[in-house]
Amino acid sequence: MPEVKKPGKKYKAKRPTRDEFELEELGERLVEAMQEESTVVLTIWDEPEPVRGRIVKLDARTRLVHVQTLEKLAKLPFLDIMRIDHPRD
Repeated sequence: MPEVKKPGKKYKAKRPTRDEFELEELGERLVEAMQEESTVVLTIWDEPEPVRGRIVKLDARTRLVHVQTLEKLAKLPFLDIMRIDHPRD
């Protein structure tokens, strides 16, 4: 009987690990941006384009950051946010 090949496992790339200090600093910057109601540009793990908008809610229970963009309300996992910047225009 011929050998049946099993499909190979496909592993999703893991997000880079960050230490507690980096996560705390990112959290503080997100809170500050929400309180100031300023527009931010968020670099998201495994997304080709950054997300630009205003942070409207930080949900501690679900660990989601709610960002109001021009098109929609985006709910982004906190750990997927790699960087926060202010737009240059």
